[in-house]
Amino acid sequence: MYSMARATAKTELFKILGVGFGVAVTVGGTIGTGILRKPGPIAEQLGSPLLIMTLWLIVSLYAFLGTLCTIELGTSVPKAGAWYVYAQRAFGNYAGFVVGINSWLGTCSALGFGVYTMSEYLALLIPSLTGYEAYVAAAILTSLSGIHWLGLALASTFQNIMSVLKGVGLFVFVAICYIYGEDISSEATQLTTSRIVQTGSWIAPVVFSLQAIFYTYDGWHTAAYFTEEDRDPAKNLPRSMIGGVLLIIIIYLLCNLAILHVLPMNQLVQSKLAAADAIRLIFGEGTSKIVTIFLMVSILGIVNAQLLFNPRVLYSMSRDGLFLKGGTKVNKGGTPSQAMLITSCIAIGLILTGKETCEKLSDIATFFFVLGYTSGFASLLALRKNEPDLPRPWKVPAYPVLPIIMLILSLAFLVSAVVQDLSSSQFALLFLVISYPLYLLVRKWNR
Repeated sequence: MYSMARATAKTELFKILGVGFGVAVTVGGTIGTGILRKPGPIAEQLGSPLLIMTLWLIVSLYAFLGTLCTIELGTSVPKAGAWYVYAQRAFGNYAGFVVGINSWLGTCSALGFGVYTMSEYLALLIPSLTGYEAYVAAAILTSLSGIHWLGLALASTFQNIMSVLKGVGLFVFVAICYIYGEDISSEATQLTTSRIVQTGSWIAPVVFSLQAIFYTYDGWHTAAYFTEEDRDPAKNLPRSMIGGVLLIIIIYLLCNLAILHVLPMNQLVQSKLAAADAIRLIFGEGTSKIVTIFLMVSILGIVNAQLLFNPRVLYSMSRDGLFLKGGTKVNKGGTPSQAMLITSCIAIGLILTGKETCEKLSDIATFFFVLGYTSGFASLLALRKNEPDLPRPWKVPAYPVLPIIMLILSLAFLVSAVVQDLSSSQFALLFLVISYPLYLLVRKWNR
């Protein structure tokens, strides 16, 4: 199959992927450092284990139901690019451009922030690298881009390995917390004053926590970016996406329960890296290097997934005349070569501007990510109305109630994000405004 795929035109992607890759890229493209870093800030806002787990369950349900909607879109329009492809098909070129360029830039910023964070952890292991984190991060991303340049087969195999290591590592973490954390778990019932109690309002703490959990969950749809490269998307995509998201939900819920089992609440609210603090509380300070190595593996998995799927957005946009014409070029290994190089260069540029810029843009990216979900649910409804005869190997259950509910929830999140964080949201909204002249410029360039 692979040798036959190599004979295709230089602008066609290779159909060599299957269910295993779909699950791996979903897990690898979602689980990063969020589950290890966010429990502390969330606990500081909420202060209640019951409320913490309730919000994680709510977003877990959102991701699962969103997956059911996305499977219909991915199997009925099996092209690379996910949200961009669906918005362009349902609402036209301008809507597709806005969704695609925002999705791509948001992921570039998350990619830059992820690699920079990885370089910081590497500096903890090798102190001589301290002060050179930006250059180390740029070197890591350049090396990873070289692996991707060699071809989809190698990059996807690397993704499979990283995802397995990550999943096994997190299950081991959960087991350790319950086996060895019994002696200290009785302290975990201690409570502290939450932001809800301090401010007398639950809205801001809950919105903050939801944003953090949404950021941690982003990636549940990653397999949809690769339907054009799947050997049988109608058969494989439902298995990949449902299997992947269920695995993520199980890991996230178990990890939160394990952290709450070990760490007293008054320690958890001050924790910047809850999983590491839980292991340190059980085994002592000597475990820090082991946790650091696992964090690096976890980040490497999500960065690899982002570098896999983000160029596919530019590839599809270029094919539709909404980006550079050269963006459709595919090298001998099946990689959209120019699209990948542009993605890597933008991410490296963000890295070299400093961690603060990457971190701020990464926070704003959550707004763009949910905007992508929103466009997807709207596209599903529009395509059902405008193209009733479009082949749909998979149909979302409870139509139209489910996609309408998902659309309303996504819009509510966007509105609350604008209200609660004006600085970040204003930047995001400003970019949406300037996207129209940028769209006109691209269209004129491609004439």
